[in-house]
Amino acid sequence: MPRHDLVFPSKDADLREDVHMLGALVGDVIREQGGEELFQAVERARQAAIGQREGEAEGAVRLMVCTRGISPALSRDLVRAFSTWFEMVNMAEKVHRIRRRRHYMNEGETQPGGIEDALIALREKGLQLTDIRRLMLEMWIEPVFTAHPTESTRRTILRKQQKIAQLLLGRIGLSRSAAETQTIWERIRTDITSGWQTADNSRERLTVADEREHALFFIVEILFQIVPVFYEEVTAALVKVYGPEAKDLELPEILRFGSWVGGDMDGNPDVNAKTIRETIARHQQLIVNRYFLECQGLAESLSQSATRIGISPQLQARIDHYQTLLSESQSLSPARHDRMPYRVFLGQILERLRSTYEGRQAQYESASHFLADLNLIYDSLMANRGAHAGAFQVSRLIRRVRTFGFHLATLDIRQSSVVHRGVVGQGIGDSNWKERSAEDRVARLRHALERDESPCAILDATGKRALWVFEALAHCRHRNGPDSIGPYVVSSTRGVDDILSVLLLARWADTADRRSGDVPVDVAPLFESAEALSRCGELMRQLLNEPLYRRHLHGRGNHQYVMIGYSASNKDSGVAMSRWLVRKAQESLVEVAASSDVDLTFMHGQGGSFGRGGGRTEALIRSSPEGVSRGRLRITEAGELINEKYGLRPIALRIFEQAFNVLALASSGTTPREVVDPKWREIMDFLATQSANTYRATTYEDAAFNDFFRQLTPIDVIERMQIGSRPTTRNERTGIAALRSIPWNYAWSQCRYMMPGWFGVGSALTAAMERVSPAVLKEMYERWFFFQNLIDDIELALARADLSIAAFYDELVDPQYQRFIPVLREEYDLARKRVLELKGATCLLESEPTIQRSIRLRSPYIDPMHLLQVDLLKRWRAGGREDKEMLAALLSSITGISQALQGA
Repeated sequence: MPRHDLVFPSKDADLREDVHMLGALVGDVIREQGGEELFQAVERARQAAIGQREGEAEGAVRLMVCTRGISPALSRDLVRAFSTWFEMVNMAEKVHRIRRRRHYMNEGETQPGGIEDALIALREKGLQLTDIRRLMLEMWIEPVFTAHPTESTRRTILRKQQKIAQLLLGRIGLSRSAAETQTIWERIRTDITSGWQTADNSRERLTVADEREHALFFIVEILFQIVPVFYEEVTAALVKVYGPEAKDLELPEILRFGSWVGGDMDGNPDVNAKTIRETIARHQQLIVNRYFLECQGLAESLSQSATRIGISPQLQARIDHYQTLLSESQSLSPARHDRMPYRVFLGQILERLRSTYEGRQAQYESASHFLADLNLIYDSLMANRGAHAGAFQVSRLIRRVRTFGFHLATLDIRQSSVVHRGVVGQGIGDSNWKERSAEDRVARLRHALERDESPCAILDATGKRALWVFEALAHCRHRNGPDSIGPYVVSSTRGVDDILSVLLLARWADTADRRSGDVPVDVAPLFESAEALSRCGELMRQLLNEPLYRRHLHGRGNHQYVMIGYSASNKDSGVAMSRWLVRKAQESLVEVAASSDVDLTFMHGQGGSFGRGGGRTEALIRSSPEGVSRGRLRITEAGELINEKYGLRPIALRIFEQAFNVLALASSGTTPREVVDPKWREIMDFLATQSANTYRATTYEDAAFNDFFRQLTPIDVIERMQIGSRPTTRNERTGIAALRSIPWNYAWSQCRYMMPGWFGVGSALTAAMERVSPAVLKEMYERWFFFQNLIDDIELALARADLSIAAFYDELVDPQYQRFIPVLREEYDLARKRVLELKGATCLLESEPTIQRSIRLRSPYIDPMHLLQVDLLKRWRAGGREDKEMLAALLSSITGISQALQGA
């Protein structure tokens, strides 16, 4: 379809105008900052790319002329020009989503997938207000932010993007003069220009502290602000659906926040006890400082005079108490505020917050004491005609304190079972510990735990560091509260001994409760490899039958966390087998927990791309078997998607609205129980096995594939990117197996094959259609959401792939490895053919015209960056990978292409 034939619905007219205006501004900035020569170079490349896409005979030739053999400096500027355009287009699309959301709100319409939409559906199914209250008591939405971003936008740029978004939003629904409108565009141009003049990549590899600040930026700047708004929207929707009586319904805490940044030790030697302590301290510093600023604002607002209005006796008593407690302080309210009781009290609160920040004697012992003071203010205002004189602002701060406490976000801890085994073996004096059978290790651990044995040998540096971690966790829980530390995730969990090892190490660190003997650690096994997922049900059954562990679990409220990883199994065995293994693992874990009478919470370890299990939250919940969510959603947020999902407040708010919607509907008990035909399960077993066999035969069983992959993709550039503190490979492995899933998927997206999202599926679907009739598979697609979601995700991966661009990367491959190229292309064509056949469609994304249009419109702006990258790779590799200027240009191309693919 030619570009001029693409249809824009009337509802998207404003988006088209924004993109046009922003594109013109970007052009002006390029001409001003880079000169006419750069502007013309950009235009030639853009027009050539459009010509190529429109089928012009000379288009491809002109595009190659524009992008080959040019200097690294000009290459960087060209990439910067196109990536700046994509930055603005991505922003315009986000703003348009906000515009559409506001349209629903202003028109009084119910936005599909929102809070009100869910409540209407539940009311129609007979749920009363008391039922909704019980439902919300079980609801738990907790995004857990992770590091290792592959789209590492600097915080300086993030703030500029937020300013541009606010300026664009400022145009919505307001009548402005031409001069005022021009001023807005000039301010936007200022931010685009200053962004152009700001380096897009850090010159140094990020430290753990850098990654921590990146994640906390979104929690403090975005989520802190929208938390009370979310609850206000819930209340408003309840009132609209259930009437005025819902206005006074007390809402439980639904939103929580977590982080891995600073606590994820798996494969990262820079994370240790010191970073854990520093991270928890930083969390408290940031949140206490935020509360301090909020209370300063309240002190300015609550200017009530005692001569005009009274206050509650309880508040007066607390003021008098603090006069004594804080008698030594020199920084309380000035004398002129003596007759302004709220200002006096807030001055006292500010002093206590300052003491908390600095660790002085008058500090708050916990967030609950701070919350009690705020409740005194709120109750006093409500009892003294202050409902419209500050109570609203105080209620918002109360909601924030109830959510963020003094911990801001729960810090999860993760370490590999391999590390634990090494330390335990050393501590019990068994040099052959790792080689012993799982049964022998369990028996020895049981013996050590029952007798509370201490290490019988002096631990080396690795062992000492492991125990220091548990000491740090105990210290942080004591000083910052139990909510400061989350589950202790054990990656590469292979047996019961891997969990018991954590309990023994915690005891060796002398962190067990001296009275009860309980270890205050929630141990969460992580099942992520194909093998681990296939065995996890039986492993958990053995663990929950272990008396020592059940005693530990009793001390933790009989609550068990289990983390399911989506990335490793996809890299191990391909997308179809990965999804099916996850589904069956969830089924087995739900059954084991139910039969063992254990309260099970799943932690979903999703990545950003489809090859790492990424996708819509609604689809994640709906495609899971019954009993997985139970109103809870604890999910990792991949670093590369944090800005896209949480970079703007209205977008982040919409994310939580959608999560509320799907959790409420899924856990209400009102939806018909999914009935999966046993025949479908047999077909899925066959399909997954066929897909995995095809996938592994190419990627793992042919040793030459590793060399092919390293020549085809820019993995050697990705390994040099200064975007994460964690190594890209695992030291204990070699070849493809050594590479982590993040760079693996990232490299495939750069060359546009998007191979992890579809490879193996075409052969598998073909074999399945030969085994059973295509009509059976079509029935599966129409009636089984799990299978439908799998096929739809594969379709999107196929659509995002671009084999015409991948052909340029094929040129990078030596002749002896080119035999893999037709394998990839034939499998792609087969997958595309079978997916279209299942869906009854003539082209990919036929039922998703908006996404289809977005991909087509973006192509001419991303194509030049791909060709520049290919040319630079050829020259950089030919020069022994030593040219620093070429490497800098390649790094820019990686970032630019990543940004361009965000909205595609």
